[in-house]
Amino acid sequence: MSEYLQNLRDAVAALHGCDCSHSGTSRVVEFYEGRKIFDGNVETFTLSGHPNAAEAFAWAFHNRTEPQYLAVLRIPPINDPSDAVRAAIASGTFA
Repeated sequence: MSEYLQNLRDAVAALHGCDCSHSGTSRVVEFYEGRKIFDGNVETFTLSGHPNAAEAFAWAFHNRTEPQYLAVLRIPPINDPSDAVRAAIASGTFA
C-alpha cells in the first residue's frame, strides 16, 4: 500500500473510529458555475465495525503546506464518491 493510501486509511480509522481496507479508486470532476472546483481521485474504503456505514470515501487536499485528509461516510444521501465531494464542497470543508 502506498504512503498516500496508508495516510488516508489512518485518517478514516481516526475520524470514524473503525478499521478499514482500501477497496477502490474513482476519478471525480466537479464544476460549479462553469468553473472546475475539484478534479482528483477519491478512494473508497470498506469499513469494519462502524455502526452506521459500510464504506467511506476519502481524499486529501493541500491547505497551506500540510495535506488535509477528508473521509465522508457512505450514508444516504451520500451514495458515491461524487456525492462525498459535493457534500464536502457544500459544507465549506474545502474549495
